[in-house]
Amino acid sequence: MQIHINHVEISVSVGDITTWQGDMIVNASNSGLYGGGGVDGAIHRAGGPQIAAECAVIRQKQGGILPGEAAVTTAGKLPYLGIIHTVGPIWKGGGAGEAATLAKCYISSLDMAIARGAQSIAFPNISTGVYNFPKLLACQTALSTVVQYVSDRDSQVLPLKTIAFICFEQDNAKLYEETLKSYM
Repeated sequence: MQIHINHVEISVSVGDITTWQGDMIVNASNSGLYGGGGVDGAIHRAGGPQIAAECAVIRQKQGGILPGEAAVTTAGKLPYLGIIHTVGPIWKGGGAGEAATLAKCYISSLDMAIARGAQSIAFPNISTGVYNFPKLLACQTALSTVVQYVSDRDSQVLPLKTIAFICFEQDNAKLYEETLKSYM
C-alpha cells in the first residue's frame, strides 16, 4: 500500500529490510551499536563485519548514541549508500516521553538520509520488539512523524522521493496499512 504526500511516496510492505531496493535503510539499534537480535542482527549479518567495525569506531569516539539519535555507517556488503542506526526508546509505560523519543528517531534518520543525498529510505518497526513499545502507538507515531516531516518541507528542495516502512510481520503491516489509509 502507498500514498503520496508532497511528491513523496510513503509505502508499507511485508518483507526483509535487507533485501529492499533503495538508497538507505534504517537499523533499529541499541545505544552501544552492538549487533543484536531482530532487525539489528539481520542487518549486521547481511552487511558483514564492516558495519560492526564502523559501529565500534562510533562507540569509541562518541560512546554510542542516545535514544532518538542516529548515526550512519557504510552498508558493508549491502547495496546501500549507508545504514542509518537509530536507537528507539524502551517502553516504560508511556510516561517517560517514549513517543517523543520515537518520533525523534524518525526525524534524525530522515535528516541523516537527506544529508547524504538519499532519495529513498526504508524503516523497520522501531522499538516494537524487545523494547516492548506498543505496536499501534509505534505505528501511529512513525506515520504521523513522517507525514508531518514531509508536509513541512518544500517539495522543490526535498530530495526524498520514497519512504518505505518494511514490516517483518504481517500484523505490523496491517496496522501500518490501516493507519496510512487515514492520510489518504
